[in-house]
Amino acid sequence: MKAENVVEVLNRLVRQRGAPKFLFADNGAEFTGHLVDLWAYHHNVRIDFSRPGKPTDNAFIETFNGSLRHECLNLHWFDNLVEAKRLIEAWRIDYNVSCRFLRSRPSVTG
Repeated sequence: MKAENVVEVLNRLVRQRGAPKFLFADNGAEFTGHLVDLWAYHHNVRIDFSRPGKPTDNAFIETFNGSLRHECLNLHWFDNLVEAKRLIEAWRIDYNVSCRFLRSRPSVTG
């Protein structure tokens, strides 16, 4: 992914939901370059980078990425971009509903 793509997505999210206070990112070139830094400056967003080689710093997104791959991407062969977007969006909605349901349940202790 290129920094230009990251900024494009961030701008779309700002239009839909407003700017976040923080952006947590890994140390990929698409996040550490001047373009994303400039975007963050203009939107008053603080970028917090994970420590290199420490996936536990970003456990939630690592879990999400694993679930996306295991539950969606590995199960489908996409014929075109429209189909890929449709199936991934359907999976994302289901994932978010499932996560909300699980968070609303009281924890079970033994």
